[in-house]
Amino acid sequence: MPSLGVSESWFYKWRNQPVTAREVRRAKLADAIRQIFDESGGTYGSPKVWITLVRQGWRVSVNTAAKLMAELGLAGRKIRRRRGLTRPGNQPAFPDFVRRDFSATAPDQVWAGDMTEIVTSEGKLYLATVIDLFSRRLLGYAMGERHDAELVAASLHMAAATRGGDVRGVIFHSDRGSEYQSRRFRRACRRLGVTQSMGPARVSTMPSARRSTVCSRSSTSTGAPSPPAPRRG
Repeated sequence: MPSLGVSESWFYKWRNQPVTAREVRRAKLADAIRQIFDESGGTYGSPKVWITLVRQGWRVSVNTAAKLMAELGLAGRKIRRRRGLTRPGNQPAFPDFVRRDFSATAPDQVWAGDMTEIVTSEGKLYLATVIDLFSRRLLGYAMGERHDAELVAASLHMAAATRGGDVRGVIFHSDRGSEYQSRRFRRACRRLGVTQSMGPARVSTMPSARRSTVCSRSSTSTGAPSPPAPRRG
């Protein structure tokens, strides 16, 4: 096959190779993504595609799904971090145990919580995330149409489940948003044995490089992550 830049024998050898189960699954996932996008009239961004895939029962890593979207030419909507997303709560703020030192000497010493606004053609979605400041690993997240106490509590519970449930002694650092000062979130922290820490108002509580990575993965993801295994790091 001169036009392809390969020999004819090599081409037929490649063509006759059996299709693997992984390739079959990848093709089906690509079809599902394309179908969801087409049924939306081409209006769905990656967050809406992701939610639809989760409801359909798909389980796939965010990186694999994002690559498939890129191969299909389905660009995810860009994230726009809105100024003023943090609404100061009425409760007294917690002490700042981090003081802009986004480092830790071991896993599960300090977690950082953050909230991001994702703008789509159909409206806004909000992403609450939790990372471990030692490994910079994303431990938990939750996405919804409202940035409220339920959303941040869901991200915390996912992070705790990732660590096996026993997270007593962890410091949870966040901004002074009303979601993190709410009774529901304070109660969730107490039940898990987590100590809250809050930074100065209008100052980010997550390293900027890590926040960008987390947001880009989430905004271009198109499938649900596999259930997290309890492991440290």
